[in-house]
Amino acid sequence: MAKKKKNLSWLLEDEDNTNEVAQFDANWNELKAWDTVTAIKDLKVKWANDIKRGDKFKNIRLTDEPWIIESGKMVLKTEFFKKN
Repeated sequence: MAKKKKNLSWLLEDEDNTNEVAQFDANWNELKAWDTVTAIKDLKVKWANDIKRGDKFKNIRLTDEPWIIESGKMVLKTEFFKKN
């Protein structure tokens, strides 16, 4: 029994049209992957130590959502952070 060859050409079509979402911090500075951000406000976290104003988060990762970034295992809202 011969196997059907899968058509994966749709993967290559959208390669030129990358839909990257620009992400901005609280001061409207554009964030890039692997930037360092600083908290501008004290934040309460239920399952971990609270975030204090001035805490730094290094090597952030950008997400598909324009208002969310990731640092380690934490998901952060960009409105509470500024770029260093």
